[in-house]
Amino acid sequence: MPSGRSAADDGPDLTTDERSFVAIKPDGVQRGLVGEILGRFERKGFKLVGLKQLTPSRELAESHYGVHRERPFFAGLVDFITSGPVVAMVWEGDGVIASARKLIGATKPLEAEPGTIRGDLAVNIGRNVIHGSDAPETAAFEIGLWFQPSELSDWTPADQTWRTEG
Repeated sequence: MPSGRSAADDGPDLTTDERSFVAIKPDGVQRGLVGEILGRFERKGFKLVGLKQLTPSRELAESHYGVHRERPFFAGLVDFITSGPVVAMVWEGDGVIASARKLIGATKPLEAEPGTIRGDLAVNIGRNVIHGSDAPETAAFEIGLWFQPSELSDWTPADQTWRTEG
């Protein structure tokens, strides 16, 4: 167990270095929120290892949202995500998946806490600005779908010793 943490502590162990896929959706790009959102992840102390802007193809969108294929809103999701540019990112850090989900906030903006990206910036569930992986398996799938391995950078921030213990 990492120092300062006991078996009695609640919640997940966030000490594992991992990667998460995060995408700023077309509404976030069109509204000029890219810098604001990037800044929140940087200020949290995560490391950006992949970044690109693209308008997703239908094939990419259908693969990304494949788990929703049988749901009535699937076609609308695909139409929306392919309607304009998306900023696709891979962030790395201790517990980045769980932490990013907290930074992002609830899917429904009206249920998202103030201070979260969706709580502060999103308009409604159909225009909720951002996507973030929800589990390590999902993150691995999404990163592989949106990025080639050569598009990801392994690097060490100059201030790494100030970001994490050990």
